[in-house]
Amino acid sequence: MEVVEGRATVDDLDAFVARLGEIGETYGCAVQAFDARYVVDRAHLERAVELADRARARGEAIANEHAVEILLYAAGRRQINQALEMGVSTGESPVVVVVHGDDEAGAAAAVREELAPADTLGSYDEERVRSFFDVGDRETAATSADLPTLVRERVALLTVDR
Repeated sequence: MEVVEGRATVDDLDAFVARLGEIGETYGCAVQAFDARYVVDRAHLERAVELADRARARGEAIANEHAVEILLYAAGRRQINQALEMGVSTGESPVVVVVHGDDEAGAAAAVREELAPADTLGSYDEERVRSFFDVGDRETAATSADLPTLVRERVALLTVDR
């Protein structure tokens, strides 16, 4: 798995997603873009990729496309329309793009050409993350775990929640 960070200016969301799909097809990779404000750390994405790979290997994938399966696990959601909130939207935003598959280096280089360079991983929006992953004050008060740990637990729970 490779991660590409940057800022995306998206005027036409369908065209942007189609371009990432073309890159994925060219290089034999799943290419999934995330709004970086929802991604707590690299381990969050690594766990999502690991679980998506395992689900596909077992024939238990929720989505037809590998990239969408990665999105579902990263979001901790079974419903694609709910998970898409974590994806890229129109306008300018910080993004993190997961590239996973055959020629990851080639795909990552092609994705970099679509983005303005920026360090975006790890600069998540705490309130946005807490709301999206339903992490309330009572939960954080009851545990010594930090927010990234709680989010990674949500990612892992999607497997149990089948």
